[in-house]
Amino acid sequence: MNDLHILLASGLAAYLYVISPGPAFLALFTLAASKGRRPGALFVCGHLVGDVTWGALAVTAIVGANQLGGRLFQVLGFGCGLYLIYLGAKAVMTKRDAPPRAIGSQRPLLTGLAFGLTNPKAYPVALAMFSAIVAPYVDRLSLADAPRLMGAAFVGFLAADATLVFAAGLRPVRRFFLTHGLIVTRVVGVMFIAFGVRSIAEAAAGWRRG
Repeated sequence: MNDLHILLASGLAAYLYVISPGPAFLALFTLAASKGRRPGALFVCGHLVGDVTWGALAVTAIVGANQLGGRLFQVLGFGCGLYLIYLGAKAVMTKRDAPPRAIGSQRPLLTGLAFGLTNPKAYPVALAMFSAIVAPYVDRLSLADAPRLMGAAFVGFLAADATLVFAAGLRPVRRFFLTHGLIVTRVVGVMFIAFGVRSIAEAAAGWRRG
């Protein structure tokens, strides 16, 4: 594998996976709003362990499914696309937002580690996100390419963490997040639906090609 586009796709998938609002996202912004950027940075450092773990499993599953057979990967693409659409629809239909409690203020590093490794939705979301974005290039991949893909994904994880920590410490962003959290959730929901539709379209195109 020597295609820069594939590495960029892996990095983008990792970036979008991290910055998509979820329990850890809400916890980070609440923690940073009340305690500042340093505790927030410690939180995402701990959470990075989980991001790398679930991302590696997702990349291995995607490449492995492709090596076992195109049909298997296409079924995986359909399933992941439907899951992203489901998550997006839930976000879009959110009726009210409850400001999250600031947690982890005493031990932000350990709290972030716990969030990253114990979230039961982390793996399916990572699998769905990577499937949706890396799918156009998967026929060029083998299991030997997985380490390079994860290297690109790790850069994406770090870039996303830096973005979140920087944004979480900005006073206008904190104010907007606390006031308009519902809007943020719904916009991200639309993004998830779009990625889900793309994943299904790529799987359908692959199925027709046989």
